Amino acid sequence: MSNLKNEFNNSKEKVIGKTKEVFGKSIGSEETEVKGRLQSQKADINEKVDDFKEKIAKKINDTLDKNKEEK
Repeated sequence: MSNLKNEFNNSKEKVIGKTKEVFGKSIGSEETEVKGRLQSQKADINEKVDDFKEKIAKKINDTLDKNKEEK
């Protein structure tokens, strides 16, 4: 459940960030544009971290399962 929540939050942050970026461009506010870009990039980084954590957890679980089967 936590993973789904993280995916939703990351997607939401990307959309909000992109919206801010476009809005900043349209009104000529470089500050708003940059804030939006940073928010979107932060969501991308969080997504990559979540994927990495999932891969690590999978490897740990696979190793534990393998050890249980050997016993």
